[in-house]
Amino acid sequence: MTLQDEIEAGRSTVKADAYAMSIGEVVNLYRDRELVIRPEFQRLFRWTIPKKSRLVESILLGIPLPSIFVMQRHGGVWEVIDGLQRLSTILEFMGELRNEESGELDPPSQLHGTRYLPSLDGLTFEDSDGGVSLTPGQRISFKRSKLDFKILLPESDEKAKYELFDRLNSGGEVPSAQEVRNCQLIMRNRNFFVWLDGLRNDPGFTECALLSNRATEEQYDFELVCRFFCLASSSLQELKDMESVDLFLTEKMLNLADERGFDNSSWGKVFRDTFSLLSSALGSESFRRYDASKRRFLGGFSVSAFEAITIGVAENLDAWMRIPEDRRQRGLRERVEAMWSEDFFRSQARGGVRGTTRIPVTIPQAKAFFRP
Repeated sequence: MTLQDEIEAGRSTVKADAYAMSIGEVVNLYRDRELVIRPEFQRLFRWTIPKKSRLVESILLGIPLPSIFVMQRHGGVWEVIDGLQRLSTILEFMGELRNEESGELDPPSQLHGTRYLPSLDGLTFEDSDGGVSLTPGQRISFKRSKLDFKILLPESDEKAKYELFDRLNSGGEVPSAQEVRNCQLIMRNRNFFVWLDGLRNDPGFTECALLSNRATEEQYDFELVCRFFCLASSSLQELKDMESVDLFLTEKMLNLADERGFDNSSWGKVFRDTFSLLSSALGSESFRRYDASKRRFLGGFSVSAFEAITIGVAENLDAWMRIPEDRRQRGLRERVEAMWSEDFFRSQARGGVRGTTRIPVTIPQAKAFFRP
């Protein structure tokens, strides 16, 4: 196949249209639920007030904004693929943004002053209490401002919208790899995403991981849940073929979302039991570095330790569960402490070793090392 053949074949999978629409028209579509922002996507709405204020400033000054990308369903409803931050900021400022789970309107935002429009400080779109707000003429002008929409039509290849979302992060705060992955999972299999989302709130997992608020906001806890299932369900050859960890996690999770034979109930039990064991034996020390000379755990969370310990324990879960609880807790703690002195782990867990190099070495070794 020639390059031109490949180009034409690729283009045939995507059917798109373009449309300019006023903000007022967009609000009407949203009110009528003909423009959909999924509640799971809305969790990623994390722009700061200054950033929201700069967007409103751009609209008031007539500065063109990047296109908003939507997927048109067969019923004609538009589903936002890229542009969540911009649309949510506009709707929130106008007092039109719904909490999609409760159906209630969120409080309208109050802006900060900006470089070119310092008078925006404390301003709202419309204030019935006599506060600072746009004038009637300014509100009309704001609602008449145009937004550019790129529409992926229903006859496009179903995979096109996942690919499109993965590539489009223009005009907003760059999402983390897991935030993008979450949105792809929601579009691929919402029930699977909801199931995963529940696991990241498992008490054993949250106690062991002990992540910062920022890491949690950027969905790193969700990434760890995905990392567990990807590594636990992959063959050694799959691990060796890994080109990048992020790409591996995305492709593997999307495959699991599509896999009819994937048993959520059984895998969920493995996850909960693994972290229950670690929580009872080590708690928040589970994935911190062990210093044998000081005989204590030090430092912060180690993803290398998370991978090796969780997969090693999960692989040998039944054997650990057969051991009486007091011996099991003591034995598991001693095994984790010893791992930090083992060459298979120390040589790979040091700084500068790439995940694609580390994982194919540590995972099979950890499965053997954590055998009781």
